[in-house]
Amino acid sequence: QVQLVESGGGLVQAGGSLRLSCAASGIIFRFNSMYWYRQAPGKQRELVAGISIRGSTNYADSVMGRFTISRDNAKNTVYLQMNSLKPEDTAVYYCKSGEPYWGQGTQVTVSS
Repeated sequence: QVQLVESGGGLVQAGGSLRLSCAASGIIFRFNSMYWYRQAPGKQRELVAGISIRGSTNYADSVMGRFTISRDNAKNTVYLQMNSLKPEDTAVYYCKSGEPYWGQGTQVTVSS
């Protein structure tokens, strides 16, 4: 059974930081690219960041320079370090594997 379990969301003031984690099981993690998506109320789900099996990364323009995606293959976990958070970063953040499995999401709320 495949599980992607996100954690680390919460409420933070603008300018603050959060670190999201996504623990994967049931997939061969090291053979999967991994992604973070987010969905704000009334908006479509959008890609935030991705990391390849070799560690290459890509980011949405809106988070470039503020967010960092990383992975630990020994722990089957992908992370999203979010710094300089803005109210417009408020959303449910989802983890997705290259095999198309999704986590349940974790809420991030940034207050102004």
